[in-house]
Amino acid sequence: MAAPALAAAPAPPPPPPKIDTGDTAWMLTSTALVLMMTVPGLALFYAGMVRKKNVLATLMQAFTICCLVTITWTVIGYSLTFTTGSPYIGDLSRFMLNGIGSNITKGSDIGFTLGAGSSNATVMTIPESVYMMFQMTFAIITPALIAGAFADRMKFSAMCIFMVLWSLVVYAPIAHWVWSPIGWVGAFGAIDFAGGTVVHINAGIAGLMCALVLGKRRGYGHDDMSPYNLTYAVIGASLLWVGWFGFNAGSAVGSNGRAGMAMAVTQIATAAAALGWMVAEWIAKGKPTVLGVISGAVAGLVAITPASGFVLPGASIIIGVAAGVICFWTSSTLKHMLGYDDSLDCFGVHGVGGIVGALLTGVFAYGPLSATDASPAGTVGGIAQLIIQAKAVCITLIWSGLLSFVLLKIIDLTIGLRVTDEQELEGLDMTLHGESIQ
Repeated sequence: MAAPALAAAPAPPPPPPKIDTGDTAWMLTSTALVLMMTVPGLALFYAGMVRKKNVLATLMQAFTICCLVTITWTVIGYSLTFTTGSPYIGDLSRFMLNGIGSNITKGSDIGFTLGAGSSNATVMTIPESVYMMFQMTFAIITPALIAGAFADRMKFSAMCIFMVLWSLVVYAPIAHWVWSPIGWVGAFGAIDFAGGTVVHINAGIAGLMCALVLGKRRGYGHDDMSPYNLTYAVIGASLLWVGWFGFNAGSAVGSNGRAGMAMAVTQIATAAAALGWMVAEWIAKGKPTVLGVISGAVAGLVAITPASGFVLPGASIIIGVAAGVICFWTSSTLKHMLGYDDSLDCFGVHGVGGIVGALLTGVFAYGPLSATDASPAGTVGGIAQLIIQAKAVCITLIWSGLLSFVLLKIIDLTIGLRVTDEQELEGLDMTLHGESIQ
C-alpha cells in the first residue's frame, strides 16, 4: 500500500546552479571593460570634440553621471529592471540590493536564476553581484551618451536631475521590456543582444529631444566650433573600441563560443564602418578626416551591438558599411537640412546607428547562434523578424522621445535647463566649476 504513495511523491527541486569560474572571470573582466567605456573612454571622446572652454565641464558630466547612476542603480534601478514584477516594470524585491548576497555560501559556489519562477527564467553560472555590476555599467553609459547632444549649454544642476530621473523612468522600463525574462517586448520576439534599442536608440532619441528643447548653441553656424583636441577624441574612441568587447562579447554572460563570435563581428563591423564613413567623406568633401574615421568606428560599434550575438562575420561587414555611410549622411547633411544642433552627433551616431543595427539584426540573424533547448531553431532573419525589430524600434523611439521631452520641460519650468548667454560665452569650465585648462 505504501508503494503508490511513494511513486506519487513530487520530484525534489533541481539543485541550485553552480558558479563557473571561467564564466565569472570573463564577466568580471567585461564589467571593467564596459566601465572603462564611460570613464575614461566616452569622457575623453566627448571632451576632445568640444571647445577649450568646455573641456573640463564635459569631463565632469561623464564622471558625475557615473557616480549618480551607480547610486541610483544600487538603490532601485536594478530592482526595477531585473526583477519579475510585471511585463512592464520590475518590483522592489531588490531594493537597496536586498538579498543579492543570500546565495553566497562558504566557497561562493552558488549561482542564481534570473527571473526565477517565470517560464523564461535563465540560469546564471555567475554570482548575482557580478551580473548586477555588469548591467550597472550599461545603465551608466546610456545616459552619459546623451550628454553629447547638449554639450556646451546645459546647466550642471539640471543635468544631474535629468540623468537621475531619466535612468529611472526611461532606461529602467525599456531595459526591463527587452531584457527581463518576462519583458513584453522580448516576449513578442524582438531581439537585442547588447543594447541597440535599450542603449543606443534610447539615448539617441533622448539626445535629439535635448537638442530641440535647449535650442542651438550661441554662434552655431557662424562661429568656429572646431574640436579643441582631437588627440583626446582619438584616445577616447580607442578606449571605446577596446571596451566594447566587454559590452558585446560580455553580453553572452559566459566564456563560450557565442562570446567569441560576438567579439569577432564587433571588430569586423567597426573596421568596416570606419572605412565606410572615411570613403563617403572622402568622396563628399575631398579629404578623409580624423574626426570622421573615429566617428565611423563608433557608428560601427553601435550598429553591431544588437546584432553581435546573432550574426555571422559576412553580415557584420554589411552592417558596418551601412552604419558608416548612413551615419555620415545623417551627421553631415540631414542634421543641417533639419536645422537642429546635436553638438557631438549623439542622435546621428547612436540613434541612427542603433536603428540601422536593430533592423539589420532582423535581416541577418543566424538561427544556430541563438538556439536553445526551448527554441532549437533559434532566431532566423527574414521579413517577419524585420517587422518585429521595426516594432521594437518604434516603441523605443516613442517611449524615450516622449518621456525625455516631458522631463526636460518639467526641469526647464522649475530650475531651468540652459546656462545664461554670458556663461555660455565665457565657457562652462569657469562659470560652472571655477576651473580652466591653462
